[in-house]
Amino acid sequence: MTDLRHIECWVFDLDNTLYAAECQLFAEIDARMTAYIRDRLAMAHHDARKLQKDYYVRYGTTMAGLMQEHDVEPDHFLDFVHDIDLARIERNPALAVALDALPGRKYIYTNGSVAHAENVAGALGIFDLFHDVFDIKAAAYTPKPHRAPYETFVSRFDISPTQAVMFEDLAQNLETPHAMGMTTVLVCSDAAWLADEPHDKRPARIGESAPHIHHATNDLTEFLSNARTANAA
Repeated sequence: MTDLRHIECWVFDLDNTLYAAECQLFAEIDARMTAYIRDRLAMAHHDARKLQKDYYVRYGTTMAGLMQEHDVEPDHFLDFVHDIDLARIERNPALAVALDALPGRKYIYTNGSVAHAENVAGALGIFDLFHDVFDIKAAAYTPKPHRAPYETFVSRFDISPTQAVMFEDLAQNLETPHAMGMTTVLVCSDAAWLADEPHDKRPARIGESAPHIHHATNDLTEFLSNARTANAA
């Protein structure tokens, strides 16, 4: 049983973390990013896909690259790529029970938008369980894994890192939280569509680990349900 009795603040990434990557919701977002670049820059689909991944690797998000290189308006980009079919997501009452049982505060920290978090977490039936959302706009459009937005996040919500845990599907996004003193949990997957992602930027595969990862799971609900928290102290 994982001992998380010291945790007062629970921080969750959104995409491929609060929902399983196997539902392929983010694959649809990913495809819409390619379509946005193809149409905006009048490129062939293959070239748009290549540029998308290049910007992702170099800037941390595709959007950051488009803002820097092409003066793309972020809200326009986010509205387009998040215009997706939420029917891929089913309500998750078991996850809702597990989240509701956690002591302390709960936050969503996403490189996406507040609206996207509301829509996705709402579809899961868990949005009302979170105290707030810290999105890419709140981060001044500086994406994870840059350190500055993490520092803004903990300052804004008066979070003590040593009493916080962060859940993420990207191992690199847990390096800074670990360095700041947070407990880190890697949420893993073997979703087939992830094979297209750049190796050091794709969601973690089952069995992956690193020195800055304290715990790993391929079932978030089970992990939360079985963790020992302050409620059980």
